Amino acid sequence: MDAVPEYLERSGRPRLAYRHTPGAGPAIVFLPGYMSDMAGGKATALFDWAVAEGHACLLLDYAGCGLSDGLFADQTLLDWRGDVLDMIDAKAEGPVVIVGSSMGGWLMLLTALALVQRDGSARVAGLVGIAAAPDFTDWGFTSEEKAIILAEGALVEETPYSDQPYVTTRGFFQSGEANRLLDAEIPLTCPVRLLHGQEDGDVPPEISLRLSKALASANVQVTLVKGGDHRLSRDTDIALLIDTVARLATQI
Repeated sequence: MDAVPEYLERSGRPRLAYRHTPGAGPAIVFLPGYMSDMAGGKATALFDWAVAEGHACLLLDYAGCGLSDGLFADQTLLDWRGDVLDMIDAKAEGPVVIVGSSMGGWLMLLTALALVQRDGSARVAGLVGIAAAPDFTDWGFTSEEKAIILAEGALVEETPYSDQPYVTTRGFFQSGEANRLLDAEIPLTCPVRLLHGQEDGDVPPEISLRLSKALASANVQVTLVKGGDHRLSRDTDIALLIDTVARLATQI
């Protein structure tokens, strides 16, 4: 994958770093997780596969993340949804298959709902969640942690995934709580594939089962990966991801 990203300039919002390869549709759009970026193993492997197969693919860094401009602490869940929509509008023609990892799985759903409402159901050809984490502001924090976020403005936690601590701001938390999805039907009817490691210590596999139940689509498949952790980044996990995306993209 080309190491030099391109940038999307925007009026009034930070410019966004992205990588795009043109090709056959539907365009595959990868959404990374919280405090992650497009340089991760899953995003890179998917992009390299798309280049090799001549398939359109789009990666991006949310504002305040990776190589994009902006301050991380200033962003909310809906700000990042806006980043994804801006990037799709600028670089993805026609139907899209959105692939969302962890928090990216929540943004995948919010983006799909916005696209369907605006452009019609044909715009979203399919969704692939990797340890999708919708509503994690609800189930992902203890009542004490929620109180700290609201009272002090942020929660700072150590994480095994980075040498930088996870920071959850009040603005992000409140944006998440205002955009929860799992307690009502999610009016998306496209094919959906949900991959989840059975040993995921961050997002319980039960979340993918709840999501499957909430989706209006009749074409939803949940794959539980024995021995898989939250990242699902082993060679076998990456192969499963690429196979899942390839099958979905070529069936449409």
